Amino acid sequence: MSNQKFSHPIQFKASESLCLPVKRTPIPIHHYLRQPQRLVKAIADPKLMEQLSDNEFRLKMRPLNFMEMYHFQPTVILGVWSNSKGTVFLRSQDCEIRGIDYINDRFSLTLKGKLSPQEKEGKTYLEGQANLTVEVDLPPALRLTPDSLLKMTGNGLLRGVLSRIKNRLLNQLSQDYHHWVDAQSESLKTEEVSRFGEPCPEL
Repeated sequence: MSNQKFSHPIQFKASESLCLPVKRTPIPIHHYLRQPQRLVKAIADPKLMEQLSDNEFRLKMRPLNFMEMYHFQPTVILGVWSNSKGTVFLRSQDCEIRGIDYINDRFSLTLKGKLSPQEKEGKTYLEGQANLTVEVDLPPALRLTPDSLLKMTGNGLLRGVLSRIKNRLLNQLSQDYHHWVDAQSESLKTEEVSRFGEPCPEL
């Protein structure tokens, strides 16, 4: 991601929100969300992800095709953290376009996201919001193309990126959460047995 000033900049934006009902379990979901690494691993393709530290991940996005002229695959460094209430925050730290130096030197990407558990009328929901912004210096070949067409295409690409993330979240997060609850419950049972022995059989 370059800090240089763009001569022909254009900006694309997209946002996505979700509200996901969560089934009651013995362990409230905010305990699960205090481990944001699990969230990233649940929604990211493991083949495209590398964990750099407890709170940083390198993610390869799916290849993008812009105007049938430029095919590229952004690689994003993503910071992820959570607070005591289980609210998870995501923010891009850096971005690189490998293989196309012209775009890499004239490209910036900002991803911000938030996911938090909310109680409403005795039920728990996960509410989330993600915003994705890309700014790029137009290559000479596209400078005569109307901005309206460029923005429609670019915004559509970004909406597709966020939509795929949302779909994985909807499909994978709840499943991983319940697997985690089962594993925690089983671990607790094992710990109790090792400490106190098997319970007495009922007469």
